[in-house]
Amino acid sequence: MNNDILTIREVAEHLKINEKTAYRLAAEGKLPGFKVGGAWRFMRADLDAWVDKQKRLAADQATGESKA
Repeated sequence: MNNDILTIREVAEHLKINEKTAYRLAAEGKLPGFKVGGAWRFMRADLDAWVDKQKRLAADQATGESKA
């Protein structure tokens, strides 16, 4: 199901990063998430779109282009 809602722990596992890093990125507004009762939640589809965007940005930087 593409509209799964993930916790910080699940996001960290999905992105292969530390939970503290996931929390920091979310708190800084760098990961697309929202809070429910003070706990971070993330839509899997939003994260997948964010990852795709990060890959495009990295590829653009590697080729010297500046697209957003």
